[in-house]
Amino acid sequence: MRPRPAPTGGAVATDVDVTTDLLTETYQRHYTSLLRLAALLLDDIGSCEDVVQEAFIRVHGARARVREADKLLAYLRQTVVNLSRSTLRRRLLGLKLLPKPMPDAASAEEGAYAALEKDALIKALRGLQRRQREVLVLRYYSDMTEAQVASALGLSIGSVKAYGSRGIEALRSRLEEQ
Repeated sequence: MRPRPAPTGGAVATDVDVTTDLLTETYQRHYTSLLRLAALLLDDIGSCEDVVQEAFIRVHGARARVREADKLLAYLRQTVVNLSRSTLRRRLLGLKLLPKPMPDAASAEEGAYAALEKDALIKALRGLQRRQREVLVLRYYSDMTEAQVASALGLSIGSVKAYGSRGIEALRSRLEEQ
């Protein structure tokens, strides 16, 4: 770069200063058209503004490579297009990496009803006789067979069946009351 004398005395201007001035002028004249270009490629104004601003920042950083004034706008347009593509790629990648919703996931409303039903069931279970509650919990919650429940509680299989059937009837009537 060759320094040139500035018109106002002893300060020295360089080609880079001229390019910075040209970039400033280009920004003032063509910002809106570059924003429209980005808007054709992207869907939200915030992203468009970010892309155009980033394009000017990058061109400013590489202004030494842009020697001809008529190529500056073309260079900016290409940078806006490339940054728009990159933005879309990042969005697509982000969408691909999002966890997929479970198809059988309950809605918030269903979850609230399930919680209420669970609370009602626990309350009703607590109102049962101790042996009935133990048999029902081991049999249906722990998924044990009648023989396993009998062995765990030290009861006969007949007693497990009796406590189980009486417990289910008592549980059903308590839940209907609520």
